[in-house]
Amino acid sequence: MSFSEPLLTCCISVDYSNKPGVLRETKLEVYPEEILGLAGQSGSGKSTIALAILKLLGEACTVRGQIRFRGKDLVGIGERGMREIRGRDISLVLQSPLSALNPALQIGTQLREAWRSHARTNRATEISRITELLENVCLPADPDFLSRYPKQLSVGQAQRVLIAMALLHGPKLLIADEPTSALDSVTQAEILELFADLNRRLRMAILFISHDLRSLAALCHRVAILHHGEIVECGETRRVFHEPSHPYTRQLLAPSTTAFRLLPCEPFLPHSGGL
Repeated sequence: MSFSEPLLTCCISVDYSNKPGVLRETKLEVYPEEILGLAGQSGSGKSTIALAILKLLGEACTVRGQIRFRGKDLVGIGERGMREIRGRDISLVLQSPLSALNPALQIGTQLREAWRSHARTNRATEISRITELLENVCLPADPDFLSRYPKQLSVGQAQRVLIAMALLHGPKLLIADEPTSALDSVTQAEILELFADLNRRLRMAILFISHDLRSLAALCHRVAILHHGEIVECGETRRVFHEPSHPYTRQLLAPSTTAFRLLPCEPFLPHSGGL
């Protein structure tokens, strides 16, 4: 699969009030239907990119530059316009599912509220869509499960609920910020397989943010390496992991003593060649 135009293009700099230069002319492109991995050590600015795209950084941050999504400049859009985009066109899955869900509301209530935030449909359509998405993420859609509270779920179940919620409105781009960091190794593998399956079946682009290089190698078509707020290398995953060109990438990969399990499919090759 290949595309001539990126779905998302950004070139931004971000300063926090107490920490300037968190991102420095950071350039990133995400193409339709690809899984782009964003790697970097803790504090490199990975989550800042995700929050900047969705304009969730708050008033204590200054964002300069350009973020274009499907040809539209997000930097110039006001809060009302961004509320229409968040959850509908671009969705976010966070790393701590149990804290991301409202502990006081049943799972079914939270899914219905997420659906109604962008849709006005009859009850039957609402139930059908929620049931479909829960089945897509391998969760039961029966009344017993929907009546549970987040504390009654395992961490893996809670993460699947968040993924289902993020997919309700068929977004073109899903941003997953360290979505496996709170999971045990078996559940991590299951969630990675789920993301790969959703990417294939729903033809949805995913920006997968992680410090876990093995997860990125197993899932992503391309990978970008972030270091001190700058993308120092970006390319097809197999090339970056086997033939890294930047000294920091080689340093990042050096601690690994065994081979990475690379994505078992054809590489994603945008016409323009990416970054």
